[in-house]
Amino acid sequence: MASQDWFDKDFYKVLGVSKDISEAELKKTYRKLARQFHPDSNPGDPKAEERFKEISEAHSVLSDPETRKEYDQVRAMGSGARFQAGGQSGGFEDVFGGMFGGGQSYGGQSYGGGQGYGGGQSSASFEDLLGGMFGGQAGPGGGPGFRGGPAKGRDLAANTTLDFATAINGETIKLQPAGGRPMNVKIPAGVSDGQKIRLKGKGEASPNGGPAGDLVLTVAVRKHPVFERDGNNLRVVVPVTFAEAVLGATIEVPTLSGAPVKLKVAPGTPSGRVLRVKGRGVATTKATGDLLAEVQVAVPSHVPDAALKHLKAFAEAMPAENPRDDLIARARS
Repeated sequence: MASQDWFDKDFYKVLGVSKDISEAELKKTYRKLARQFHPDSNPGDPKAEERFKEISEAHSVLSDPETRKEYDQVRAMGSGARFQAGGQSGGFEDVFGGMFGGGQSYGGQSYGGGQGYGGGQSSASFEDLLGGMFGGQAGPGGGPGFRGGPAKGRDLAANTTLDFATAINGETIKLQPAGGRPMNVKIPAGVSDGQKIRLKGKGEASPNGGPAGDLVLTVAVRKHPVFERDGNNLRVVVPVTFAEAVLGATIEVPTLSGAPVKLKVAPGTPSGRVLRVKGRGVATTKATGDLLAEVQVAVPSHVPDAALKHLKAFAEAMPAENPRDDLIARARS
């Protein structure tokens, strides 16, 4: 933005606020006006679009404390002055001459501290002066401007909580960012708890015709009552009976898709052994994990008398072995 615009435009008036408005109230006012005049809310209305641009431009200057301070100084200094052709009363040299204690014409005379300005004698250019004053750089064609042309809109941040299955499988959800319009957002398959997703162009609109900012979405994932994520694998604890563990069995194991798969438990399988089902874990663009089924021998809380009689006979028929002997021996070593 050239400094001429700062003389011409009353950004406080554009937003309808006082000069001593706080940053919080300024932000609140901007969001309200931006929602009201956003092109998406006023399709085909050029006046609303122009008003939205004016609001965004005003907010981009006043929302930054340093830029706002410079703007206030220029407005207070100007007192109605305008940039005019060289040699005219009230021209550009008069405005900046007052700022730097000079007041001389820049046509070959010294300017604020003895540096030549113009007439082929200057080491500091007209653009350098403006660049230092407004924090900018030379614009196209040597004229003063802000860094690199139109600015990108601000990034927005949002949070969303997903069901476990939605995070694993991916889905398009409706999102309502704070201060923004509702939008449909595609959640990729395999997102994890705490992951951040950057959505290009879903942030605030540029104040001066540049690209829109991004939306940075932080994802929280609800716990599942059965499955637990382990990288790209899914873990599930599967109970088996004592007889199934001892004799072996073919059991059904649940999957996240809902259809169970059959899994063979070998005879003599102990609690804690992990059985793997290939390709039934988390599928991402880079890899697909497995389903890890951890066997847990279920001990019945009540044993019928007839079964108890057989169980005692079984225990008596087993060799006199203590499965804890090796544990105790290793503990003593």
